[in-house]
Amino acid sequence: MSDYKKTIGIEIHCELNSNTKIFSNSVNGYGKTANSNVNVIDLGYPGTLPTLNMEVIRLALKAALILNCEINKEMHFDRKNYFYPDNPKNYQITQFETPIGVNGWVEIEVNGEKKKIRIHDIHIEEDTCKSIHYKHHSFLDFNRAGVPLVEIVTEADINSSEEAMAYVEKLRELFLYADVSDCKIEEGSMRCDVNISISKTDEWGTRAEIKNIGSISNVGRAIEKEAERQERLIENGESVVFATYRYDEKEDKTIMMRVKEAGNDYRYFPEPDIPFVVIDDEFIEDVRKSIPMLASERREKYVEAGISTLNANKIIQNRSLSNYLNRFLDKNIDLVVASNILLGDIAGYLNKTGVEIDTTKLTEEKFISVVSKLTSGDINSKVFKDILEDLMESDSSVEEIISSKGIKIISDPNELKNIISTILSNNEASVLDYKSGNTRAIKFLMGQIMKETKGSANPELVNKLLEEELNK
Repeated sequence: MSDYKKTIGIEIHCELNSNTKIFSNSVNGYGKTANSNVNVIDLGYPGTLPTLNMEVIRLALKAALILNCEINKEMHFDRKNYFYPDNPKNYQITQFETPIGVNGWVEIEVNGEKKKIRIHDIHIEEDTCKSIHYKHHSFLDFNRAGVPLVEIVTEADINSSEEAMAYVEKLRELFLYADVSDCKIEEGSMRCDVNISISKTDEWGTRAEIKNIGSISNVGRAIEKEAERQERLIENGESVVFATYRYDEKEDKTIMMRVKEAGNDYRYFPEPDIPFVVIDDEFIEDVRKSIPMLASERREKYVEAGISTLNANKIIQNRSLSNYLNRFLDKNIDLVVASNILLGDIAGYLNKTGVEIDTTKLTEEKFISVVSKLTSGDINSKVFKDILEDLMESDSSVEEIISSKGIKIISDPNELKNIISTILSNNEASVLDYKSGNTRAIKFLMGQIMKETKGSANPELVNKLLEEELNK
C-alpha cells in the first residue's frame, strides 16, 4: 500500500430538467437532429440578449436545499471570458461571485463508515455546444448550447477512489429523486471533473484536474491511475505539473490535455444584460415543500417494513419501481412479498418488453390482490409466473385470470395429507435419511410432492404438514 495520502475535490455539472434553455426559448432536449434546437441567442449572434428562465432558478434552488446549502437570496450572473470554438460569444454566463448555494454538505457511507463531504458552492451556468471531432475535422452541435447546468464544487474532503464514487452516486441519487436532473451520465447530462493531489504530509501536493469522466466506475479508475502517475514522478525526483488531463478508458491512464488556467485568466465581471435575481423566504419555502420523498427516506421506510437492505437499494436504483411500491406503503399488504415480485418476475417482464410499469394493466387493486394471495398461499410462485403476462396486459381481475386458466391451488389439509402419505411410502429411503439427520432429504420430498401435484399445492402448508408427518 502506498504511503501517499490522496486529497480529492470533485466538480460535477448536472443539466437541469427545464423544458427550455436557460436564456432562450429553445427546447432543452437530448437526441434531436444536430442544430435543430437552436436560435440566434444560442448561436451567440451579436446584439442578442438573454432572458432568464425562472424555472432554472427554482430547480437550482431545490438542488441547493437538498445539499443543505446556505441560500444566497440576492445573486447575479457573471461573464467567464475565454475563447474556444464551442463558445461563440467568447464568454460563458455563470455565477462566480454569488452562487445560489454555499457551505453545504452530503453524507456518504463507505464500508459501513459515514462521512460528511462539504459542498463549497453550487452555482448556475449555461452549457456550451458539443464538439465532435472526426479525422481532421471538427463539428459543432448547438443543441446543447444554453442548456441550464448547476455545478457542484466540493471541498477537498475526499481521500479515496471509493469515497469519490460513493459521493458521485449519492449526488446522482439525490438529484434524480428530487426531479432536478435525469443524471444520465451516458448522455452527458451529468459530467464529473476530479481534482487530485498526493502527499506524504498534511501539506497538499500539486493537483491535477481530470475532465469529463464518463461513468462512476471510471471516476475510481481515473483517480487511481492519476495517483499512480503522480507517485512515479515524485519518486523519480520530477515535479507534478498543474494541468488538465483526461482519462483514456482503453489505455487505462490519464493523458495531459493542456496546462491549467488560473482563475484570473477568465477575467470574470458581472453580466450586464441580466438583472440581479432576488428571492424571498416564501419562494424558498415553496420550493422546499416541492421536494419529493428522497432515496434516503425511501430506504429507511423499506427496511422498517422488513425489506432487506440489498433489495431496498435495488428498488431505489429503479425509480419507476420505487414510485410504484410507494403507493402501497400505507396499505395492508406484505411489502417484502411485494418487493420480491417487483424485483423478480415483474422486473423481468418489464425488461423483456421494454415498457414502464405505469403503462401496464397492473392496477393497484390487482397488485394488492396478487400479493395477498401469494402471502396467504392461495397461489404460489409458479402460478404467479403463469398468470404474469395476463396481469400486465389484460383488464381482467386476478380471480378472473386464474379461473380462465383453470388453475387450482390445493390448500385442503386432508387432501395434502393423503398425497404426502403416498410420497413418504414411495420414498422410504429419503424418510430414513431425514430421520438420520440429513435435513436436505426434506427438499427432495417436497419436490416429489410438488411434482405429484403439478405445482398446484400450497407450498407453505405442504412444508408444515410434511414436517409434522416426518417428526411423528
